[in-house]
Formats: sequence, C-alpha cells, structure tokens
Amino acid sequence: MPWQAVDDRAGRAIRPLRMLTAVAGYGDCGCSGDGGRRVMTGQEGFDRRIEPFRTELLAYCYRMLGSAHDAEDLVQDTYLRAWRAREQYDDTRSSLRTWLYRIATNACLTALEVHGRRPLPSGLVAASDPLGPLVQGEHVPWLQPLPDSLLDAGDPAGAVMDRSSLRLAFAAALQHLSARQRGALILRDVLSFSAAETAEILGTTVVSVNSSLQRARTRVKEVGVRQERVSEPPAAEQRAWVERYMRAFELADVEGLKRLLTEDVIMEMPPMLNWFAGRDNYGLFMEWVFGAAGKDWLLKEVAANGGQPGFAAYQRVGDGYSLHTLQIFTVTDEGISRNSVFQDPDIYATFGLAAKLDDQGLAIAEA
Repeated sequence: MPWQAVDDRAGRAIRPLRMLTAVAGYGDCGCSGDGGRRVMTGQEGFDRRIEPFRTELLAYCYRMLGSAHDAEDLVQDTYLRAWRAREQYDDTRSSLRTWLYRIATNACLTALEVHGRRPLPSGLVAASDPLGPLVQGEHVPWLQPLPDSLLDAGDPAGAVMDRSSLRLAFAAALQHLSARQRGALILRDVLSFSAAETAEILGTTVVSVNSSLQRARTRVKEVGVRQERVSEPPAAEQRAWVERYMRAFELADVEGLKRLLTEDVIMEMPPMLNWFAGRDNYGLFMEWVFGAAGKDWLLKEVAANGGQPGFAAYQRVGDGYSLHTLQIFTVTDEGISRNSVFQDPDIYATFGLAAKLDDQGLAIAEA
C-alpha cells in the first residue's frame, strides 16, 4: 500500500491516502480531459502521480515548522487537501510539483500562525554556567530533530533532496525568519524554484518574493549560519568522530571527550534553557553528569537531519538501562562543534527508541 506509514507516538498509524479519501467521502473514478486540460479524478492515477513527492514534501514541511511530528501531520493534510481539489488542478498552468507545494505551503503558513517559531536554547537566552542549576523552559515549543529513517523510507538513495539543508543548525537559523521569509528562502535557495514559481506557491508577487528573500538571506547571515556545508567531512569520517566520542562516554572519560571537541563547541539540551560554549565548560558539565547519573551507560547509534550522527544514551537503572537523552552532533574537520541533547518522550517515539533495554541492549517490553 503506497501511503502506509507508521507513527507509534500514541500507538496509532498514519492512515493511508486511500483510507483518508474514503473517510472524506471520495470514491474512485476515471481520469478525463477538458479541452486539453488534464483533470485528475482517478484514485489510482492520483496516487501514482503524487507518490514521488512525499519525502521532499516531508522535508519541506520540517524546514518550515521545525517539528518532525508536525511535518508528518501537515503532509497528510496536504494530500487530503490535494485529493479534495484534484479536479481543480490544471497542468497547463503549473506543474504538479508546484501545485502540491502551494497546498503544503498554505498548510504550513496556517500552522505557523498558531505555533510560532521553535528555537534552540542558544537562539533564545544567554549562555549558562555549566555548574549552575538546570532551568526548564516553560511552554517553549523547541526545535526537534528529524529522524533519517523518515527520509530513507521514501528516498533510500538520497537522490530526491539536498540533505545538508536539513542540518539542525540551518533549521535553527530558519526559526529566526518570519513564515513568509522562511518560505521564500527554502523555495528559492534550497529547492531552486524560480521567482515566478515561488510567487505562485506563496500566493504573492515576484517583487514581494525577492524582497522577502533578500531579508531572509541577511537575517540568516546575521545569526551566523549558512545553508551550505562548511568544513563538513564525509559521512564516514563524521561517524568515526562520534564513535570515538561514544567510547569515551562509555568510559566516563571526560578528558577523552574534550580531545574530540572544537575549542568553541556548544552544548544545549532542550527542554532545559541551559547551554554553554567552550571545551572547558563542556568538560565541567560532563564531570557533573557522570557524578550525578553514574558511569554505567549503554549507547545506541542514530542518524538525524539528513546525515548528522548521534546516539541514544541509556542510563543504568536497577537491572536494566533507561532512556536518558538523545544526542545529535555537528561535526567539522576540526572535531565536534555542537552537541544538541534532547530529552522529550515525543522525540524518542519519533525515533522509535525503546524506553528500557536489558544488559544485551534488547528492548524490554513495558508492563
């Protein structure tokens, strides 16, 4: 079934498009022509034509919203809206891809009116004392990582999109833009739509698009993040850096961890507001972690945001290990420059992480 995807955040499944259309009250019918205009009315033909766009639309919605959960929901909403409006599509006026992006963009803009931006702590408050008390950010919708498994399901060869544009640092920079600036920058600079196509998608003029794009580029430069990969080593080398970090972590070797970090490394850990910069501050905090949480850990590799390496850290609790944090790394040629540490059950579920493991690293079923 082409539209089946599983979402076990609440033990539920994302419904296939066929089920959605049945719920919406639409049945199967044939494709027809109308004076040279191609009208999509058939279930099978509609499924087949829009299937290739699902993964790139998921990535687009994630860039716009900063939430894997919300992005999945918005893609589902996009396809339902597209099904309902299928007879209005005119392929003599725009491509199917542009039409779908306009629907997805409208859905994202509506969602952003409600949810607003999703920062990381370093984009919200000043740096903290690494030995100061942990302070939780109340009612802050934090930026979330995107599991690579969601991308790999529809794009196993990585051919559909530039995955470097999904990096957490760039996703965080986008959160400093207004919704329409965000859309203009992504559509023009990431997805390479023309100014005219972008204006059609955003429902505005080319002049407005160019103005929004200029302001967006300026703002992203001000926050110190560029879209293109900067001194980013090959994927295998990045993973090797993180594997060495994992070995030092399992040994609670703070000096070993510090040797793998850049001088200006950043650690942040939503939902806590605390974040700090610098190798020495990082080391002080890790000494506190191992003192407070123990030195017996089990780590599981993960990948997020188009190839960023990371791991899930399980802390020894009783006769097993309990999920403690999800850590996603930014790696440069000089070493690990950022560790984004997440502690959120919804994010754990998105990554399919078990809550508890036994001594062999196997999931323990919840009672």
